[in-house]
Amino acid sequence: MATAAAPQSSLLSLLYRSYPSAISPDATEPDYLHASPKIFPQVNFTEAEEADIKQWLNTVAGLNTAITSNEKTVIETILSQLNTHLATRTTLLGAKPSVADIAVYALVAPLVEKWTPEERTGEKGYHHIVRHVDFVQNARLFALQIPEEEKVVIDVNDVKFVPKPVDPKEEKERKKREKAAQQNAGAGAAEEKTLVVGQGKPEKTAKPAKADAAAAPTDAAAAAAAAGHKTGKKEKKEKKEKAPKPAPAPAAPPSPSLIDLRVGHILRAINHPNADSLFVSTIDCGDAPGSDNTSLDEETGKTVRTVCSGLNGLVPLAEMQGRKIVAVCNLKPVTMRGVKSAAMVLAASPRVAEGEDSHGGPVELVIPPADAPAGERITFQGWADGQPEKQLNPKKKVWETFQPGFGTNDDLEVVFDSNAVPSVQGQEGKPAIGKLVTASGVICVVKTLKGATVR
Repeated sequence: MATAAAPQSSLLSLLYRSYPSAISPDATEPDYLHASPKIFPQVNFTEAEEADIKQWLNTVAGLNTAITSNEKTVIETILSQLNTHLATRTTLLGAKPSVADIAVYALVAPLVEKWTPEERTGEKGYHHIVRHVDFVQNARLFALQIPEEEKVVIDVNDVKFVPKPVDPKEEKERKKREKAAQQNAGAGAAEEKTLVVGQGKPEKTAKPAKADAAAAPTDAAAAAAAAGHKTGKKEKKEKKEKAPKPAPAPAAPPSPSLIDLRVGHILRAINHPNADSLFVSTIDCGDAPGSDNTSLDEETGKTVRTVCSGLNGLVPLAEMQGRKIVAVCNLKPVTMRGVKSAAMVLAASPRVAEGEDSHGGPVELVIPPADAPAGERITFQGWADGQPEKQLNPKKKVWETFQPGFGTNDDLEVVFDSNAVPSVQGQEGKPAIGKLVTASGVICVVKTLKGATVR
């Protein structure tokens, strides 16, 4: 992903016009990443601030791609993130100006110009983005050479709704939670005690009733006490025998069929606006309209899932367009750098020794038959007797239990090797090796990777 690419051609002309001594008019591809010190020589930038500038330039590039592709969900996600970020800051870095602010202005100002008053400053409007645009185009801090007729007309007194001020402490905590969620999504949740698949945590022993509650006599007890007082004898309560609890139903044997594997059709994929290693794909997984974690794709009218995958740099973006893949559809959705991901794309990579980089590549997507319909269920031969859970409980680690058995054989077929999963090894009536097949019986394969792991 080219971090120094111009988000829009208007940025080039704006920089040439405003900072001729810093940006040469002969340069067709200026180094935006290192332009801030030249444009603002009086400002000192720390390494952390330079990293932030790089990140925001990537975000602007991602927003530009989303606008070009009319990815409304991605556009709204990025704008909301930008609006929240600016709620407690004058500029993207806080108070210091940078080329990132100008890049945001060049791309977002045309959008703001078209927004209605409600979109600008209504209850769900982007108040802080509007304020930032007005500040950048007029502030002496930036000294942009913009003719008055080209500026976005903004009435600072025309505010439809006054939002609650953002508490910096709450914003800091929100970022911590988001960062923790991203880490959990990338590497799995923090280490927990291993649970047997199909069993939950033991229930806690019921606490005895509180003393004050037990001390309150019922009407029957009060009457018995009164009768005992008159006769001088205490009535003994008859103990009622408790009915035996029914025996719990036997748990179904653990099986990889708990994992919801389906044919997915990637309609389109883009670079993640906030993460160099991720793609954001729009995938038809055959869900019914209105299903959880789906949205309506306005371009095709299909019900789709948004999926983030760590394949950027490992699989060419061109190979992620308009193709069939195998999707894991019942993992718990996670938010990855501001974008909610509701499935996982299955891919193969070479097995590595313990301690080596397991994400070094090469990586190949698992290939279902090209004519298989989106949403068609995919199972391992001999392991298709169970139904997938609606959503896997992360604490039970179902995916982590069975994934070590996912791999490829010498015929490039995707298989499940039960010998690699102790909890199902030698299960009666089950094959040691089961091939991954669609409901129509076609085997899923990879291009070249033999003896690989699949995840």
